[in-house]
Amino acid sequence: MSLFSSKKPDNESLKEAVLTALKTVDDPDLHRDLVSLGMIKDLKVEGSKVSFAIELTTPSCPMKEVMKKECHEAVSKIEGVTDIDIAFTANTAAHQAATKPEQQMIPGVKNIIAVSSGKGGVGKSTVASNLAIALKQTGSKVGLMDADAYGPNIPMMMGVTQDPESDGTHIFPPEAYGIKVMSVGLVAKGDTPVIWRGPMLHSVVKQFLFQVSWGELDYLVVDMPPGTGDVQLSLAQQTPLAGVVMVTTPQAVAQADVCRAIQMFRKVEVSVLGIIENMSYFLCPDNDKKYEIFGSGGGEKLAKEYDIPLMGKLAIDPRVAQGGDTGKPIVVSDPESLAAKEFVKLAGTVAQKISIANKLRKPLPIVG
Repeated sequence: MSLFSSKKPDNESLKEAVLTALKTVDDPDLHRDLVSLGMIKDLKVEGSKVSFAIELTTPSCPMKEVMKKECHEAVSKIEGVTDIDIAFTANTAAHQAATKPEQQMIPGVKNIIAVSSGKGGVGKSTVASNLAIALKQTGSKVGLMDADAYGPNIPMMMGVTQDPESDGTHIFPPEAYGIKVMSVGLVAKGDTPVIWRGPMLHSVVKQFLFQVSWGELDYLVVDMPPGTGDVQLSLAQQTPLAGVVMVTTPQAVAQADVCRAIQMFRKVEVSVLGIIENMSYFLCPDNDKKYEIFGSGGGEKLAKEYDIPLMGKLAIDPRVAQGGDTGKPIVVSDPESLAAKEFVKLAGTVAQKISIANKLRKPLPIVG
């Protein structure tokens, strides 16, 4: 049933009809219509042509094509409309302001995402680097900070060899794949050991947060050291985090360490966005059979115990490790691979969860 009679509508009445139609389309996450949320921008009517933009709460929104399809279907029912042009813009919602006296916001940085684990060797840095690039590929402005002072692998994984520059006040980080990258590994080169105690680590974290010229970023991804030490505490004390993504493997020993890390983040009032189970299984290319080399069910068990979403289960893929060794993460080297698509999906899930909390101005829960 059309919204108009056979009489040809004027532009203003057609605009009203378009807005009425778009009020039937809800944001899938916020569960309110796009018009009342103020997400419809630049609505224009030129004869029988209608054009407008959907302003997303994050460029990495995984639901944008769903909203576009529903908007097109709603507007196409209006009599007199023969051509519909829908574009996307984005205005990434920023995380809430500092809530503790000692915390500061990083100028220009809207959201800080920590990637952490309870123990080393679970692929945390691999997840951080691929997550950062996947966020960038889906339209967000992204920085990557390597806070793992004792095992700074990000420069190798991102293929960064150039030194940061400085004007004496600010540090200008090098870029890789359109992402600004800062790491202790760019300062302490090669096999130079980093022998720092708490105060020095605190100072370096502060310098990386506030002296590095990050510019305008939707997301700053921080690769954390494993465990529950000084760097984690320093980061949480100095600036508000949008949340942390925990990386584990199916092994029981990894889960035990992640439990401790989750409890630590909750004690310092940092929301745990979700759990990533890395090295979840191996899909044999010869017969497509799935082999759970390190066991199974670990991620689900943690998610249920702590009431935290299981955001993804990443397969063992030799190309992922090769990408880290060559400085070409798999989302760049083989974007059509299953592993790369899983990282892109993960990026959308992380951005979506942060966006919902920011848009509604409701902090993510600290405890389950």
